[in-house]
Amino acid sequence: MTGVQPNRELPVVWSVAQGSFINKVILVPTALALSVLAPWALPPLLMIGGTFLCYEGFEKLAHKFLHSKEEEDAHHAEVVEALADPTIDIVAVEKEKIAGAIRTDFILSAEIVVITLGTVAQESFQVQVGVLIGISLIMTVGVYGLVAGIVKLDDAGLYLSKKADQFQSTIGKYLLLGAPYLMKGLSIIGTAAMFLVGGGIITHGIEVLYKGIKELAYDLGKIGTVGPALEAIVPTLIDGVVGLIVGAITVAVVTLAGRMFKGKT
Repeated sequence: MTGVQPNRELPVVWSVAQGSFINKVILVPTALALSVLAPWALPPLLMIGGTFLCYEGFEKLAHKFLHSKEEEDAHHAEVVEALADPTIDIVAVEKEKIAGAIRTDFILSAEIVVITLGTVAQESFQVQVGVLIGISLIMTVGVYGLVAGIVKLDDAGLYLSKKADQFQSTIGKYLLLGAPYLMKGLSIIGTAAMFLVGGGIITHGIEVLYKGIKELAYDLGKIGTVGPALEAIVPTLIDGVVGLIVGAITVAVVTLAGRMFKGKT
C-alpha cells in the first residue's frame, strides 16, 4: 500500500481481493483435476511454491541489508515526490501494485489449496470440493477483510482522536501511535513466515531430510525437562534455516541469470 493515496486504499484492497477470488476459481478445479489425473504432480508443484516463498523472503532481507537507511529514506522521498507530480499516472501505478499483489497471492493461494487438498485426500470427492471451496472463501474474505482493517487503522485512530469523549480520544491516539509499530511487526512476522512455511514445505518434500528432522526431534524430546520444548521448537527452527538457505541460493541464481541475460542483450 506504500504510495497509495488514502482514499484509494480500500479500492486497491478490493481489487486485490477480487484477483484473489479469481485465483482460487482457477486453482481449486485445477488442483482437483491434478489430484485425479496426475497426483504425482502435486508435491513438486508444492515445493516450487515453497521455493518461491523462500526467494521472496530472502529478496526482502537482501534489499533491506544491502541498502543503507539513507538510501531507503532517499528512495521514499523520491516516491513521495513522484506521486505528488500531477503528470504521474496514478491509475497505472495502482494497477502495477495490484498486479504484483495478485501474483504473490496466486502462489500463496496455490499453497493453501494444495495443503488443504492433502488433508482431505482420503475423503470423498464431494467432501474435497466442499472443503476446498469453503477454505478458499474463508481465506479470501478473512485475509482481505483483515488487511482492509489494518490499512485503515491510522484513519480510525485519527477519527477517534478528534472525538470530544476522552476515552475515544485516548483510544484514537494509541491507535495512531501503535499503527506504525504494528505495520513493522507484521512485516517482520511475514518475512519469518515465508522462511518457516517455505522451508517446511521443502523439508516435508524431501523424505530423507524430513525423517532426519523427525528422528532428531524425537531424540531431543528425551532430554530432561526441556526435551518436549526442544522437540516442538527445533523442527520449526530447522525449517526456517532451510528456508533461509534455499532463499539465498535462489536469489543468487536468479540474480546471476539476470545479469548474464542482460549482458547478452
